[in-house]
Amino acid sequence: MDDREFSKLIEFLQQVPAIDGSIGHGSDDDGRWWVKFSIDIGHELAWQTVQEFGHVLNYLSVNERLPTSFHPVSPPPYMNGGPDEFLSWVIECHDPEFKPGTCAKWLEGRLPNPVANLEQWEMD
Repeated sequence: MDDREFSKLIEFLQQVPAIDGSIGHGSDDDGRWWVKFSIDIGHELAWQTVQEFGHVLNYLSVNERLPTSFHPVSPPPYMNGGPDEFLSWVIECHDPEFKPGTCAKWLEGRLPNPVANLEQWEMD
């Protein structure tokens, strides 16, 4: 998969307030792809970000599930100094027909808009 196919999703993720650092990505020969990033767990929107991503990417509804999964990844706990430095989050897709740009559109349509505006994240 060409790196350009990831640009829309990466640009969107870079705007999410709680996401920090670099964003990695890759794909398998069969078209399955992944995006890996860090969420600043000290950010006021960290767990709301996890919840929003988990809802859209893992279980939007019983009848409308995306071919994606969102979950944490980490080296063994005994090998690191804590979650601040080594906990990462990954979006994986197991359907080669569902492209990263399509994933970005689903997130854009369901997360606060504009996603970079902290006021849009406020809960009523």
